Amino acid sequence: MSVAPLSVAELDTAFAVIMDGQASEAEIRSFLTRTVQQMTDPEALAAGARALRSRMIAMAAPEGAIDVCGTGGDGAHTLNISTAVAFVVAGCGVPVAKHGNRAMSSKSGAADVLEALGVKLTGDGPTLEQCLREAGIAFLFAQNHHPAMRHVAAARRELGHRTIFNLLGPLSNPARVKRQLVGVFSPEAVTPMAKALALLNAERAWVVHGAGGLDELSCQGPCMAAETVCGEVIRQFGILSADAGIGAFDNAAVRGGDAAHNAAQLSDLLAGRLEGAAYENFVLLNAGAALLVAGRGARLADGVVLARGALREGRALEALDKLRALTGSAP
Repeated sequence: MSVAPLSVAELDTAFAVIMDGQASEAEIRSFLTRTVQQMTDPEALAAGARALRSRMIAMAAPEGAIDVCGTGGDGAHTLNISTAVAFVVAGCGVPVAKHGNRAMSSKSGAADVLEALGVKLTGDGPTLEQCLREAGIAFLFAQNHHPAMRHVAAARRELGHRTIFNLLGPLSNPARVKRQLVGVFSPEAVTPMAKALALLNAERAWVVHGAGGLDELSCQGPCMAAETVCGEVIRQFGILSADAGIGAFDNAAVRGGDAAHNAAQLSDLLAGRLEGAAYENFVLLNAGAALLVAGRGARLADGVVLARGALREGRALEALDKLRALTGSAP
């Protein structure tokens, strides 16, 4: 027998009770199970994001700051693409408040690879704000900013499947950025996430799903996207890497490993040692999209040209070096 979906008012109440630590483990499991059917409901996603945002440890970000992140959970075990994109975009002069966490389904999440690169995962607001001003990038480690999420951790582990909480992280950037490139783990989530961002008054956002199941744009084949502008989803469209002047590469060519392996690849990329490689092209494609969202260029190819310049001229590597220095770690 099907269960009626929860109303927005019921969702607001349930999210509040859970995130304030007032629900039992059994009640949390029941809620997570019942709301699986609402994972593609924009109103439900926005309700969860509002609850999480109201309880997060927030920080300030410069005007025009952007986030580039994915939901994770695509099971593809790729190299760290969105993390590399963040440095490239910062190298183009766009402030990046990169929201992320440790690995969920891969061996190396954003937090894991940044630690391996020598970046300290600080939760200190003034330090993070200094990083944004001086390095053009800060890493907002989700665990430091969303203490309310600890209340659902055990139930999520026990259930062992995706829940609505898998989609709330990208909707809840602690710097309250108004522009985002968001990757999602399934094609069914693209438009609902874009609509949720519209309900949350995003200034401009692209939500994407890549060929072969990636939670980012892929060079392997056709990708899906939806664009939100000023609180409205204005279009749903397809993307091919050829649209940006980038050739075709299989997802297998960017398969990653553990944090040390992925960090070495990211270092090589930023140092210009992977020119023409699949990893560079995946990063350029996604960075081009992020730069479009940031208002740099009119076409995807324009963003790719800017991104390539940041790599070739060492500006992306400079952003990493500055971030390491400002967080108190060394290469």
